[in-house]
Amino acid sequence: MRIFVYIIIFFAFFDLFAQLPIISTYAMSLGASPFIAGLAVGMYSLSNTFGNVISGIFSDRKGPFAVLVVGLLSTSLTLFTYSSIDGPYSLLVVRFFHGLAAGLTVPAAFTYLANRTESAKRGKGAALSGAFVGLAAILGPAYGAIYTSRNSVPETMLLTGMLILLIGVVAFFTLRQTVVKKEEVIKSVDSYKDVFRNSGLLRSFSGAFFLMFSQGVLAYMLPLKVEGLGLDSQLSGLLLSVFGISAILVFLLPVNQIFDFARPIYTLIAGFSIMGASLFFLSAASVEPLLYASMCAYGLGFALLFPSINSLLIDSTTLASRGRAYGYFYAFFSIGVVAGSSTTGAFALSPNQGFFVSGSLLLTVALLNAVSSKK
Repeated sequence: MRIFVYIIIFFAFFDLFAQLPIISTYAMSLGASPFIAGLAVGMYSLSNTFGNVISGIFSDRKGPFAVLVVGLLSTSLTLFTYSSIDGPYSLLVVRFFHGLAAGLTVPAAFTYLANRTESAKRGKGAALSGAFVGLAAILGPAYGAIYTSRNSVPETMLLTGMLILLIGVVAFFTLRQTVVKKEEVIKSVDSYKDVFRNSGLLRSFSGAFFLMFSQGVLAYMLPLKVEGLGLDSQLSGLLLSVFGISAILVFLLPVNQIFDFARPIYTLIAGFSIMGASLFFLSAASVEPLLYASMCAYGLGFALLFPSINSLLIDSTTLASRGRAYGYFYAFFSIGVVAGSSTTGAFALSPNQGFFVSGSLLLTVALLNAVSSKK
């Protein structure tokens, strides 16, 4: 059953990454102003944040199985509604409900996995889930761009919706056989009142936020960096793929056992440090080989950080509070992406300045974690 939940995680993130290359141009083709086009892109992340929190609350109250199935089926329905869009404002409405529905799936899926993973293997399990996320990050944008170029955005969303609908139906019939009883889920429901007083969860949430903050900066600034160097515009996509491949190799190779033996706070500090240093290196890079080297290093840091913040969350929660914690966790993910891209845009930073600021933030977070871990 675990491998099937990994497949669910893959398609949940595949849906997200497939949208990235096509929504802004689709909004413009509908007659949207640049502001409305940007709002259409951000609307998904905004409502996704609410979906994450709702998913966490009901995963604790009802169990993750029901929330997971509802999330998959409702996401597929919202993907079908893209064919009814007739203008930029109807696009905003569809984007809102799409993000809200999709936000239900990921926290429930990770809660389902965490509740069925032995404590001694939670790091390796988080690494495997990270590999599926990385694979979606590589395949999703390519699928979105290529399929849409040959068809249309509604047809791309329709195909994605059919795949997720199929996954949802299979999940209903397969995962319910191992569903946790309601009594087991709610017996200590008061424990999540202390979510934001727990140092382990605060490290996990801040790790999620700053990880995705850097991703937002990277997604916004990397194409501009490549263009400014006079290189082929397709290079930015290849660089992101290199980052994903680098992370997947760490997730899947035997080196992933480090996540079960090393304390997650140490791999978290190492991940932030490597990612911060790679962004400094990226800001100074001016030739193609150095850009590739920077992204390889960034992927290594990402691979160390992602399982660490998941392990910290698992170690800091119980069965009764884990769903809500994952809801907040992925809400910080969504907020981080928006904050990264919008902050660099608001201050009109150049790509090199954006990478430098983001790298400085990551190194600062690594230092704060190192100092506080000794107390």
